[in-house]
Amino acid sequence: MNAEFFSAIADIEREKGIPQTYMLEKIEQALLAALKKDYPTCSECARVELDPVEKTVNMFMQRDVVEELDSPNTQYTLEEAREINPNAEIGDIIKEPVDTSRFGRIAAQAAKQVIIQGIREAERNIVYDEFTSKEHEVLTGVVTRVDPRTGGVSIQIGTSNEHTEAMLSSGERIPNEPLADGDRIKVYVIEVRKSTRGPQILISRTHPGLVKRLFELEVPEIFEGIVEIRSIAREAGNRTKIAVFSNDPEVEPIGACVGPKGARVNTIVGELGGEKIDIVRYSDDPTEYIASALAPSEVISVTMLEDGKSCRVIVPDSQLSLAIGKEGQNVRLAARLTGFKIDIKPESQAD
Repeated sequence: MNAEFFSAIADIEREKGIPQTYMLEKIEQALLAALKKDYPTCSECARVELDPVEKTVNMFMQRDVVEELDSPNTQYTLEEAREINPNAEIGDIIKEPVDTSRFGRIAAQAAKQVIIQGIREAERNIVYDEFTSKEHEVLTGVVTRVDPRTGGVSIQIGTSNEHTEAMLSSGERIPNEPLADGDRIKVYVIEVRKSTRGPQILISRTHPGLVKRLFELEVPEIFEGIVEIRSIAREAGNRTKIAVFSNDPEVEPIGACVGPKGARVNTIVGELGGEKIDIVRYSDDPTEYIASALAPSEVISVTMLEDGKSCRVIVPDSQLSLAIGKEGQNVRLAARLTGFKIDIKPESQAD
């Protein structure tokens, strides 16, 4: 029985990655709790020892042999000790083995529950540690359930070692994106929290970080640090503006992100369900940067205002609606991208 017992603990380590030392500690605690439940008057002297080398499980009552008795629960007089061991002396430790077959059903059930809880706790900690290292990264998941009432989506996400279920809330979904059971999608890990039910993994499809990580995956120049993403402004499902800068004068940052025949950016657009992406050139000169950010509109001039936080932009009359965008989206994203308040006027009102 003991050999099978320790073999089972080794199997748990192999299959679930739970260290044997952790499980032995939990099992020892469980057996000790059960022992104290069956022998309530001897709870102070109850002991459990697990030896994985010798493959032995020993449960016993341990008392010190003393000259004068101060604590009957943890001590024996010399006379009492010699009734158990005729060779006992003052200062010795007497260990009385416990017959485990006498364990009560309730005590055994309590021990079982502690062991099961220990396994669950260890599994949660393993998952938490694994996914904490994946915060602010992109993971691929499989849709397992779509709640028609709330719009929330259950997604099975995983790393090379662990898999777990995460909830993509309706607020973190790309608006109007059709998702069905079995769909494979990429999600951005916002945060990993500990909760009473285990690790809680907060994921998103609307976070600007998703766009950034997708570009890092698709554009080698960004991954290698040659091209930098300086800013992102996103309205998920509609449009994203991304400002890029090249640390190498021979590398054109927009061209690197677009890729041959648009292959790189089209892959990302496809992953985001057709979301439009404007790639603009970052500049330390605010006027140049703001003009680029208003793409695809042409810009005649950009004038910085005295407060240093806003500007006035003049565009051709024919380009006014394009510069503002549908429901003001283009100028709104450009303002968020650059950090400046933008007031757009047509050329006919320039004076």
